[in-house]
Amino acid sequence: MHLRVQQLGEMGGEMMNRMKIAIAISIALSGTAHAGGFERIEQSMAVLFEQGRHFQIGGYFAFPRVSGVGSSISPTPGQNSGNLAENFWNINAAFKDDINDRFSYAIIFDNPYGANIAYPSSGFFASNSNASITTHALSGVLQYNMPETLSVFGGSFSIYGGPKVQYSDAHASIPFTFGGYSATVDPAFGFGFLAGVAFEKPDIGMRIALTYGSAINTNWSTTESFGNLAGGAPVATTTAFDTPESLNLEFQTGLNPKTLLFGSVRWVPWSDFDISPPLYTSITGGPLAFFADDRITYRLGLGRKITEDFSIFGEVGYEHHTGSPTTNLTPVDGFLSYSLGATKEFGRTKVTLAGRYVDVGDADSQLGPFVPAGEFKDNSLFAIGMRIGFDLN
Repeated sequence: MHLRVQQLGEMGGEMMNRMKIAIAISIALSGTAHAGGFERIEQSMAVLFEQGRHFQIGGYFAFPRVSGVGSSISPTPGQNSGNLAENFWNINAAFKDDINDRFSYAIIFDNPYGANIAYPSSGFFASNSNASITTHALSGVLQYNMPETLSVFGGSFSIYGGPKVQYSDAHASIPFTFGGYSATVDPAFGFGFLAGVAFEKPDIGMRIALTYGSAINTNWSTTESFGNLAGGAPVATTTAFDTPESLNLEFQTGLNPKTLLFGSVRWVPWSDFDISPPLYTSITGGPLAFFADDRITYRLGLGRKITEDFSIFGEVGYEHHTGSPTTNLTPVDGFLSYSLGATKEFGRTKVTLAGRYVDVGDADSQLGPFVPAGEFKDNSLFAIGMRIGFDLN
């Protein structure tokens, strides 16, 4: 157990128990709506601050509903697309342990990014188009708790960081483009790192953690083809899949012994991101997928301890609507979300259940030089998540 935890008085120990509320809160559904739905987990470092040895596993199921109509300048004016967003699920797990009084570590597995798009058969110009991206990431994090001689305002600092490896796969099929376009990739690995600093003041349940995540660059070996070009013969190319860097500020503080305020602010320069298979780009003149703007995502919530082993929480999330055009594979722009959940402790086991409703921002999609080609409005997502944490001390 950390030295700073061992030296807590009775009040400090009580507030540390209150801190567990926010740890449970922040994991159940984070990431069900970020940057057009492409980012699927917030990549929180909360597990580092569990006491002693801890293992957790969780996930969520998401049920998006995204549809639009062809604009007046599209190939199919007024035609409804039908729901193009497939249901998806996400899993994550983490193990944390202390090496000694100063050092601890965590191993974190998650699925940070993903897309599942499938336009139904209809009269919409993108009918029967589909695309998917899957990612799996493994991070190793080492944390150093600084000596108490460096404490400020009665709180302690720690620094942490480590490597991250990300495995990704993708495919796309777009029938309406030049007789039909298709692309498949060979799954590949990319490598990056994360680094951060945290301040904790356990007597009031306060923690502030700032984490930087590096960009991860991956080169996919891609097989592309167009139905009306060279008889649809496949062409071997290389496609860059570069997930952007990020800066994530997580915070929490006790308002009283039973109530906790928590939240986060996350910045990602999504304007640096695009997927541009060489053959597709050379023929159409634009990327297969992109985001025109950087994004800042906000979360703010309250947790309340009802009994010694039962707590509830609520949270609001927000990402700004930019009004910039999107591709037809990412036709959403910003969101407003609402979450409710509860945590129940069973001895050394802690179970969290939560639900989230997301009001997905309206978007205008781009087809070649034409904006808008599709007008996507009044869309939503519902998700339900669960996490189980095990105290292994």
